[in-house]
Amino acid sequence: MNCDTDVKATVIIPARYASSRFPGKPLALISGKSMIRRVYENAQKSPNIKDVFIATDDERIAKEAESFGGKYIITSTLHKSGTDRAAEATNIIGLKKEDIIINVQGDQPLFDFRCLDEILTPFKTGFDGMSTLVCRITKPEEITDPKDVKTVFDNNGFALYFSRTSIPYDRDGLTLNNKYKHLGFYAYTKEFLEKFTSLPEGELEKRERLEQLRALEYGLRIKIVVTNYDSFEIDLPCDIEKAETIISEKLKGE
Repeated sequence: MNCDTDVKATVIIPARYASSRFPGKPLALISGKSMIRRVYENAQKSPNIKDVFIATDDERIAKEAESFGGKYIITSTLHKSGTDRAAEATNIIGLKKEDIIINVQGDQPLFDFRCLDEILTPFKTGFDGMSTLVCRITKPEEITDPKDVKTVFDNNGFALYFSRTSIPYDRDGLTLNNKYKHLGFYAYTKEFLEKFTSLPEGELEKRERLEQLRALEYGLRIKIVVTNYDSFEIDLPCDIEKAETIISEKLKGE
């Protein structure tokens, strides 16, 4: 069990080329840089990250990584999820069971690197399971949009449930203050990751299409870390323009 306050982690960025809604998404250019490059370079900014790897099954993504000096791992084409791909990558890299991995989504190119430091917070006090990030919902449309995954958690900060529908149900019309959305970043020890990926797909996981529900269905706990750093997600080609607008506005403010 890790009790070191100076916790370091390895970032794995699962990236596949095939996508029914946006083929080749990791290679899409955003203000002159590929999406996968922006994710990779953001991850490198964190002082608590000792290494960053792209885990992919496609040579085109591997070639892009080479073009900017990024490290990559070629994984199987048979993986059903990014978590399975990350698990194979940790074995190829040769990480130990107590090593900490952060699974960073390859379609969130504008994430703030400081959220990686936050997701590691539980591990500084001996936690050796799985943590994930959520942020408070501030836009009403995110409550009902199924692409924004809602989260509820207990008084000790452990996840109770994740859903694409609005939870909790506000019978008395409460405000947005008690609603949180999931950002899709995960941190865990290699030992936990191996245990998680060895479990069969859960029924709730199948219905919601949310693999983190597998952990809850099999009695594994997920520590919730609340962050103020929201992360814009690229789902469709039309989201590229939105991302470029965010970058432009940020540059104007500097």
